[in-house]
Amino acid sequence: MIEKLFEACMWKTRFLVLSAVIFGLIGALVLFIIASMDIYAMAEYAFKTIITHAHPQDFHEDIVGGIIGAVDLYLIAVVMLIFSFGVYELFISPIDHAEDAKEDSKILSITTLDQLKDKIAKVIVMVLVVNFFQRVLHTQYNGALEMLYFALAVTALAVGLFFLGKVGKH
Repeated sequence: MIEKLFEACMWKTRFLVLSAVIFGLIGALVLFIIASMDIYAMAEYAFKTIITHAHPQDFHEDIVGGIIGAVDLYLIAVVMLIFSFGVYELFISPIDHAEDAKEDSKILSITTLDQLKDKIAKVIVMVLVVNFFQRVLHTQYNGALEMLYFALAVTALAVGLFFLGKVGKH
């Protein structure tokens, strides 16, 4: 009897992950809002600059850097969404609406911890790639050797993304 009671209590503790799900969704929502506000601010800045015929130094780099920063936030928000959906499906219950979706639209459907890990890892790698390119925009190159290092870094990213795309495909 004690064993059954203990197992029942232990099984119900899985609902503790609901806090991670709820706060993960809140975090994703906050990041989506902040990224959208950043895009709006960049659009407003670009519009004002064009209307006033001003052309500040590094204008293009600032605009592209701001938008890439927002894309970075969007990607992190996607990580939070995937995490929330995956944890919910793994510990609580499959999401009924996801079950009704077409096969090719089940990006948030998670059935194993390895699937969750792989999906999150791929998005995190994309966040790192986007962050890399955001930093590259404001980098000053002083010579051919630094340009060569930049070219090698871009090549390494391309090769890494190529192999990342091959993971999980047969």
